[in-house]
Amino acid sequence: MARIYPLFSSSKANSTYIGNEKEGILIDCGASFKRLSAALELNKIPLSAIKGVFITHEHSDHIAGLKMLTQKTGLPVYGQKRTLQRLCDAGKISASSPVIDMSGYRISCGGSEVSCFDTPHDTIQSCGYRIHTADDRYCAVCTDLGHITPEVDRALTGCRLVLIEANYDEYMLRTGPYPLYLKERILSQNGHLSNDSCAEQVGKLLQRGTTHFLLGHLSQDNNRPDIADRTVAESLAGAVRGRDYLLGVAPVETKGGAVIF
Repeated sequence: MARIYPLFSSSKANSTYIGNEKEGILIDCGASFKRLSAALELNKIPLSAIKGVFITHEHSDHIAGLKMLTQKTGLPVYGQKRTLQRLCDAGKISASSPVIDMSGYRISCGGSEVSCFDTPHDTIQSCGYRIHTADDRYCAVCTDLGHITPEVDRALTGCRLVLIEANYDEYMLRTGPYPLYLKERILSQNGHLSNDSCAEQVGKLLQRGTTHFLLGHLSQDNNRPDIADRTVAESLAGAVRGRDYLLGVAPVETKGGAVIF
């Protein structure tokens, strides 16, 4: 049975496990090895169950614990070529870990088949992941993008579950304390996805058959879980929550529990 465990999700740390107690994959490692280990233990997932780490991009909230994790385990690290090169050059991946460029390929790992898709973000390279599980379910993890491109739209279409970014409430961001340059960066086409843009894409996906949605990567300064949830739910007029779709917000840090899809 396919399960997704949102272990960490915010502007400060991101990491998601997809699989079960025996095997699975980790997408990003933005928390320390100690915190990641505690989060896995809380969910009764042994560290040995992780068969590979898939990196979306090199920002610290996605790779902060990667060096220690690879030193401790020697796990293979998957991602796009330029991202992996930058991480290797910066010493963020242990020499004991294989590094695999998966651009353009489907990788079998941890009981799933994984492919990546480009996302527009202000980094050397950035991607999301589409996962085909052993029980023939599709899900996707898609955060850190300034807008929805046709490639992103295609990658999310057909998934039963999508973890999608709802980073900021536009009013909170524009009236908040961030300096102008940072506001402009977040609002840009290579920044982050707003609640409203997220809601628009969720509505399209619901019409195409996606039924499970997790809102992720919420800013702790420019958003709140209740605002993100309400913005998306109110946009889905005509659909009944709990019958036509399930909607949740990924926690800043797991308290235990998975979403079955």
